[in-house]
Amino acid sequence: MDDIEKARIAVVVFLKKALGVNDLKIIKIAKYEGGWEAEAEVYEASTFIRSLGLPARLQDRNIYAVKMGDNLEIQSYELVKT
Repeated sequence: MDDIEKARIAVVVFLKKALGVNDLKIIKIAKYEGGWEAEAEVYEASTFIRSLGLPARLQDRNIYAVKMGDNLEIQSYELVKT
């Protein structure tokens, strides 16, 4: 298996567990000196609709950035765009 595929799988597994989502897509992944950077498009229940106490049938499209070391250990992740 290629290193980039291993990195993609590591990001998918981490975000599914950390965010409790099933629907996500890797939209960017790049190797740099010292590790990897990835971006994922994630669909999550609408926070606005949930704040109103209504059933969350709508989903927000969010972009998360993930940084990993060379060993594919997650170093950080953050919401970069909603």
